[in-house]
Amino acid sequence: MSEYLLEMKNICKSFPGVKALQNVDFQLKAGEIHALLGENGAGKSTLIKVLGGIYIAEEGQIFIDGKQAAITGVNSARANGISIIHQELVLVPYMTVAENIFLGREPMGSFGVNKSKMSADAQKMLDRFDLGIDADSLIADLSIAQQQMVEIVKAISFNCRILVMDEPTSSISDREVTALFEIMRNLAGQGVGIIYISHKMSELNEVCDRVTVLRDGCYVGTRVVADTPRDELIAMMVGRELDQYYTRDHVENTEVVLRCENLSDGKKKRSRVKNVSFEVRKGEIVGFAGLVGAGRSETMQCLFGLTPGSTGEVYLNGQKVNIRKAVDAMNLGIAMVPENRKLEGLYHVQSVRFNSTIEVLEKFINHLSVNGRREEEITQEFIDKMRTKTPSQEQRVANLSGGNQQKVMIGRWLATDPKILILDEPTRGVDVGAKAEIYEIMNDLTKQGVSIIMISSELPEIINMADRVYVMYEGRVTGCIPYQEISQEAIMKLATQEASGGHDNG
Repeated sequence: MSEYLLEMKNICKSFPGVKALQNVDFQLKAGEIHALLGENGAGKSTLIKVLGGIYIAEEGQIFIDGKQAAITGVNSARANGISIIHQELVLVPYMTVAENIFLGREPMGSFGVNKSKMSADAQKMLDRFDLGIDADSLIADLSIAQQQMVEIVKAISFNCRILVMDEPTSSISDREVTALFEIMRNLAGQGVGIIYISHKMSELNEVCDRVTVLRDGCYVGTRVVADTPRDELIAMMVGRELDQYYTRDHVENTEVVLRCENLSDGKKKRSRVKNVSFEVRKGEIVGFAGLVGAGRSETMQCLFGLTPGSTGEVYLNGQKVNIRKAVDAMNLGIAMVPENRKLEGLYHVQSVRFNSTIEVLEKFINHLSVNGRREEEITQEFIDKMRTKTPSQEQRVANLSGGNQQKVMIGRWLATDPKILILDEPTRGVDVGAKAEIYEIMNDLTKQGVSIIMISSELPEIINMADRVYVMYEGRVTGCIPYQEISQEAIMKLATQEASGGHDNG
């Protein structure tokens, strides 16, 4: 009997002008949780789509239990026990959990679909994992984490032996991540082999046994997670040592360009911003840290004029200003890149050019027509400046990687020539190579005198990039830490306690 549940050997796949996979090998053991790592564009998704029958490889072989498998489509992949849970969930929102699990293969009775049997069978599978989910609930009424659990149950209902999970923790809380990992361990204990794709390298040690790294469509290597330092994995992914991953030259004692006093969201019930005061100096990166729900994003929304009824005072270069709408903030030289680029930022069906220039379109309008040549020049300027990887300016943003989408988003706001740039989770969902490039861009901006406010839930990012860190808890600032004293312990202490009546602006 073969040592491996799954072997993929010398897999090759090309698209017009691109070799997506070049002689890639991958092995998965029964009962193993095996991470698949690589930058966006490394070939992870293509390899998984070959395994799932979505793409057909031009060369290479796939073996299951030592026997060659002919995977010619999605149905043949399922017949071989392979299920994929994609990052974008594909459940039907206004159907029940049971209807989604058995969609297309409903149990039939004398008078059509046997709904009672379908519901009972689905409930039995849900209860097997102690999920606390009612099989008759609508998908739309479930949280994202619960929907992911339903996807797992649906995959298992196909008697899958190989389960692929693509970025399963990208939109769920830490508590839900813990529950998800418990289910994954449960499945692995039953002999299911799990391929786990994630950008969150901190999760590898928690749940993964081995890790395989791809780079530029090629196999780089496989390591035992417990025996491999994080820096070695990063170097494998990007092809270089990352001693200079964070290259911040810290700024001190420059002039104050922004001062906010007693910002509040004006809500009497469930207020998320309560008398928040802080200041930002020229060329600084000021971090905002705190647990989920601490009020960091909401504070910046108040500053940027996105919260009707908010109160407090804002001073720019010592002068009091009135910001009631986002356009007021923009006219004062403030720009904001929101946390959720999919819902709040990018026009996904539109081109890179459209997304790059939409905030400054009036600059290109002459006599009621758009100066296309000037628009093209500005777009190219920011593609080059942000090092955005795109085939052309006309490429739809939806077709770019997460890192390149974020670069387009940041570039769009840089086109407004801001003096203060608010970045809300600037590297969420992007790979390590794109992170390093975004950090470099941030450093370049501060050297040009731009001040950056960075909200981040990634403590290494805050610790290494911020000149000062304000920490929030339940809508209030609990303290300000200068860069010499920033540590995980100092941040977490302030992130879990109430404000002590004031803080040091640093």
